[in-house]
Amino acid sequence: MPYSPTRFSLFAAALLWLSAVACTDPSPTSAVPGNLSLDRAGSDPGTHRQYGTPIRLGKGRARSYVLLDKGVPLEVGIALDESALEGLRAPMPPMDDMPGGGDHVHVDFDPYVVPMPAQNPTPYKFIELDWNPAGHEPAGVYTLPHFDFHFYKIAVAERDAIVPTDPAYAVKSANVPAADFMPPFAFSPPPLVAVPRMGVHWVDVRSPEVQPPPNNKKFTTTFLNGTYNGALIFQEPMITREFILSKPNATIPIPVAARVTPAGYYPGAYSITFDEQAKEHRIALTRLEWRN
Repeated sequence: MPYSPTRFSLFAAALLWLSAVACTDPSPTSAVPGNLSLDRAGSDPGTHRQYGTPIRLGKGRARSYVLLDKGVPLEVGIALDESALEGLRAPMPPMDDMPGGGDHVHVDFDPYVVPMPAQNPTPYKFIELDWNPAGHEPAGVYTLPHFDFHFYKIAVAERDAIVPTDPAYAVKSANVPAADFMPPFAFSPPPLVAVPRMGVHWVDVRSPEVQPPPNNKKFTTTFLNGTYNGALIFQEPMITREFILSKPNATIPIPVAARVTPAGYYPGAYSITFDEQAKEHRIALTRLEWRN
C-alpha cells in the first residue's frame, strides 16, 4: 500500500478525538515502581529463568525467557545484553515514497525472529524484535529511534503469510475479532489494512503520546495489540532506545480483553527493567494469569 500522508493525518486526528472522549484514567501507561518478576525471583527459591537461543543484536545479543515458579509462568520476556543497544544501524536516507500498510509504515527497520525457550507454557510462539532507527509513522509521534517487541501467538510461517499478494488480504485485514476478544480502548484507523508480515496495529487511545496538546507527552513506551483474520495475533511493547538506556524499573498495567483464545497464561501488565547482576535489559509481559 503506498504511503499516504492524508491517511496518517487522519490517524492522528482520530486518535486525538478519541483520546479526548476517553472516560477513564488518561495515563494508563504511567510507570509503577517495582518489578514483580525480579521480586519473586529473589524471594522464592522455586523460581528460575528459562532462556531461549540468543540472536545477535548490535554488539551483544537478545534472547527470550520465561520466568517460572514450579513450572508456572510468572512472566515471558526478552533480555537484551547491555552491549546489544550499541552498534545498531543508523537510519537510511529519507524516501519520497514509503510503501507499507496499516496504521504504521515499516520500511526503515531491521526485523529479528527471537525463538522461545524450550520450556514455554505460554501461548506465545515467538518474538519479533524490530529495530526502527528513525522510528515510523505517525510522524511526530513515533518517529523516534525505538524497538518493537511483537509477542506472537501464531507461528512464523503464518505471520509470513500476511502479505498483499494474498487475494483475501483486504478481507482478512478488516476481519476484527469479536468485541469480547479485544482489549478496551483499542483503536486503529479505517480502512483497516495490515502491515505486511505483521498485522493490523491497535493503540490504546489513552496513551500519553496521543493525547491532545498540551496534554500529550513525548513517546517513551506504549503498548499495542495486533489482529488479522478475526484473531488477536500479537501483543507489543514499543519502547524507545533512550528509555531503555535510562534503566527504568517500571511495571505498567495494560487493558485486558474479557475473553481470550486460546486458553493460556496472559499478562495484566508489561515491565521494563535492568538487572545489574546479569547486565541485561528485560522487557516482559508480566502478571501472567491463567485464562480460558
